[in-house]
Amino acid sequence: MLPLPSLHSCSRGPRMPGGRPPLTTVSLPPLPTRDGADGLHELLQPPELTEQPPEQLVVFPSDDVVLKCSATGNPPIQYRWTREDQPFLPEEHPGVTVTPGVGTLVINASLAGRLQGRYRCFASNALGTALSLEARVIAENTPQWPKENVMPVEVEQGDPVVLPCDPPKSAVPPKIYWLNSRIVHIAQDARVSMGQDGYLYFANALVGDSHPDYICHAHYLGPRTIIQKEPLDLRVAPSNSVQSRRPRLVVPRDPQPPHVALRGGTLVLECIAEGLPTPAVRWQRLNGPLPAGRASLENFNKTLRLRAVEEADDGEYECVAENSQGQARYSHLVTVEAAPYWVRRPQSGVFGPGETARLDCVVEGKPRPRVTWSLNGVPLEEAAGAGRRWVREGALVLPRLQPNDTLVAQCQAQNRHGHLLANAFVYVVELPVKILTPAETLYTVVENQTVFLHCRAFGAPSPTVEWLTPGLEPALQDDRAFVFTNGTLQLGLVTRGDSGAFTCRAHNAHSNASVAAHLEVKAATRLEVPPQNVTAKKGERVTFRCVATFDPQLAPHGLEWYRDGKLLRETADSDKYSLSGDTLTVAGVDYGDQGTFSCRAWTLLDAVEAEAQLRVVGRPGPVRDLQVLEVGERQVRLSWVPGDEHNSPVEKFVVEEEEGIFSPGRFVERLTVPGGQPWAPLDLSPYGRYRFRILAANAYGRGDPSPPSAPITTPPAAPEHSPGGVKGEGNETNNLVITWQPLAPAQWNAAAVRYRVQWRALEPALGRWQEETVGGPPLVVGGTPTFSPYEIRVQAVNEVGKGPEPPVIIGYSGEDLPLVYPENVGVEILNSTSVRVRWSLAGSPRDLRGHLRGFRVLYWREGWVGERARRQAPPSPPGGHPGVLTVMGEASGGLLGGLRPWSRYRLQVVVFNGRGDGPPSDEIHFDTPEGVPGPPEELHVERVGDTTLALEWKRPRHPNGIITGYLLQYRQGLLLGGTGSTGKGHWE
Repeated sequence: MLPLPSLHSCSRGPRMPGGRPPLTTVSLPPLPTRDGADGLHELLQPPELTEQPPEQLVVFPSDDVVLKCSATGNPPIQYRWTREDQPFLPEEHPGVTVTPGVGTLVINASLAGRLQGRYRCFASNALGTALSLEARVIAENTPQWPKENVMPVEVEQGDPVVLPCDPPKSAVPPKIYWLNSRIVHIAQDARVSMGQDGYLYFANALVGDSHPDYICHAHYLGPRTIIQKEPLDLRVAPSNSVQSRRPRLVVPRDPQPPHVALRGGTLVLECIAEGLPTPAVRWQRLNGPLPAGRASLENFNKTLRLRAVEEADDGEYECVAENSQGQARYSHLVTVEAAPYWVRRPQSGVFGPGETARLDCVVEGKPRPRVTWSLNGVPLEEAAGAGRRWVREGALVLPRLQPNDTLVAQCQAQNRHGHLLANAFVYVVELPVKILTPAETLYTVVENQTVFLHCRAFGAPSPTVEWLTPGLEPALQDDRAFVFTNGTLQLGLVTRGDSGAFTCRAHNAHSNASVAAHLEVKAATRLEVPPQNVTAKKGERVTFRCVATFDPQLAPHGLEWYRDGKLLRETADSDKYSLSGDTLTVAGVDYGDQGTFSCRAWTLLDAVEAEAQLRVVGRPGPVRDLQVLEVGERQVRLSWVPGDEHNSPVEKFVVEEEEGIFSPGRFVERLTVPGGQPWAPLDLSPYGRYRFRILAANAYGRGDPSPPSAPITTPPAAPEHSPGGVKGEGNETNNLVITWQPLAPAQWNAAAVRYRVQWRALEPALGRWQEETVGGPPLVVGGTPTFSPYEIRVQAVNEVGKGPEPPVIIGYSGEDLPLVYPENVGVEILNSTSVRVRWSLAGSPRDLRGHLRGFRVLYWREGWVGERARRQAPPSPPGGHPGVLTVMGEASGGLLGGLRPWSRYRLQVVVFNGRGDGPPSDEIHFDTPEGVPGPPEELHVERVGDTTLALEWKRPRHPNGIITGYLLQYRQGLLLGGTGSTGKGHWE
């Protein structure tokens, strides 16, 4: 067999800089003529269809039926048609014509209704007959909506509503639109939307949905006509008993048979639910994930559309409609089948006498298609000579061909989803060998490549091709060599030593021919230093390096950089990319810069590439699709879709909350949840208007917050907290001042809060509760006895009710000065500067007239011991300022330090409360013992003689006792102007 060469044969070579591989163009040889292979008369060619009618043609009253059919071939093509598998003669039907020069059939519009049906075109000449696809002609009238008696649709607020459409049927379904009488589209959302059936569905009706002009429009593309249904009047009555209800699916209405999706087609699944609040719909595949990149959600998540269906898409697809009241589920069972599709089509070919022709026809589909063969439009089993032709594994085998066996064969495949038809001719002829590849063709490659040396030979019978090496040895002796059926020699992993002239020889029973092909092998381009992967923080500068070596004889050559397959170039208006020698610098990397960076070293013969990944890390991006679902009167459930992690896993999500009544515009952190949990439940306080936003955090910090959610409002309620820090104490001797810490506004649970303050006396007997409601602290209670205990409690109240029962605390009315004084005051001498003072407190506790805070020791120094006896000095006046030692709490003594030795002191002790000091104790006197004296003052030295000095000094300012003597010390110093010892003497 000699297959017909393609119009263009492409061999993939190296890409030119920034471009595609070059194309090698091969010309077709002429088919044999009636006068022989070398004649100049017109060429012979079996029929080949170039235009066919469509498989279905829908026409309307104003449309002519045009069924196109044209073919190439020589001798000239003759056309004929069948209708419903019977010969159709146009000349027998006035108004039916065939376009001159081609086989196109034209039927006047007035005959379309009477002549609709199945048509097929046959194109024939002396070499065979080709068949077109079967075309079905359907004639329809212009669609019209029948008159209807439309009644108003009356529902109550909150009820579900379905507005029907039901346009007239057509072979080409119309597009449906819902508009009002002002030609404005009906607004659609998660609550109100149109289904695939064209109906308008309301999950729950609002009073505002009441309109008299819901109009369904049907647009028929074929007749270019838009028709409309009678307006529907929807009346929604207000209701005081609207109740929430769990979702219920209205589409699908009943259990459905499995959905059959066709391979390569589009699958549409739908779930529409009613309920209050409006249900949200989500989808999942029960036997695996939804196909990535091919699945999309439409119509507010109510429609799942799956494009380019594959056999692996079999399975169950579940929709879940949910609101705060519950869920409704439906599982769609999907089975994927396939209309017939080609795996290998039969190919036309030229054969010589005695050869065997094999036409492959491999078709797949589900259910498995039925494959049949015809010859020149006649079923194989009915064709002449059927006994010497057979079908093997779907292929038609024609053995021992004869010159009169030229024909056109048809392979047809059909299952319930469609059918295929392919024409292929077998042309039997005798032709001498001719090599179409030009002689002395030069092939230049680089080492280690695979080279293809072409030798396209034509002849019938098909010629045998063999190759010889430059040493005239058979090329197939080399394990690297392989010869294709089209004569091309493949030589793998070439070396520099393979360079030289190769010879192609082609021969058949009639003749032979040969051509030479020259091979040059150059050094391969290499990357000595490939680029390396880089991980960088956002904003950093990144540099890639790539070092290449080239064959010095190959020019031009160069180095290119690509990002995700796109060539990078420097531009004058941007310094993002800098190219310098063998380096690429990316400035200020951002998340959009990450990807694959490729270095490509190229020549005209080869190219080598290496790639590196740029990974940009940083704080996570904002989350999206923040949803707030109310699950209770004061409970919500937040859910969101995580944003871009920016190559660092999210460690946690931070939920921030804004309370818009008391703290508008101020978002505060409410809680955090783990990074793998894109949801969070929250309890809300009464009387609040809340908005939420979410931040994601990873190892690089917290990302930007999401847009705030829609506000959620909670009704007021009684306070849930009691005021803290309740105290009761007087600031006068006859009052009680009650104070407390007011509740924060967020704890009011209403627009305002007041405080119910209660108190009662504990002494002399338990009194009755008295109360007063005030706006805030303090509350002053007058006319109280001095320092009397009271029970106190403060309760928060608002417009809704009272807060929790508060705890009772004990407070006291105002204090007065104590009436008691310390007794049994005594002093214990510890040393010359310290004494221990002791006392006791007698009398009734009531005489303290306040809380015991402590004691004060008041003391005065009266002079030196014995000073009065020597000098008869008068005592210190009693009114001088005393020293004070304060001892806090219920003490019975204290350490008094910092006294002077050998001094006379007197002291008193008083008790004090919050009001002040009580009367002093009896006065006591004590003397401190002697201590170390202070230094003498004003030392004077006078020289009396050469060896005599006179010294004079004054008594110490603080003798600290009786002076008994003085110690005189001296030492020898330096000699003035002398040469004696320069050292200092020791003290004597």
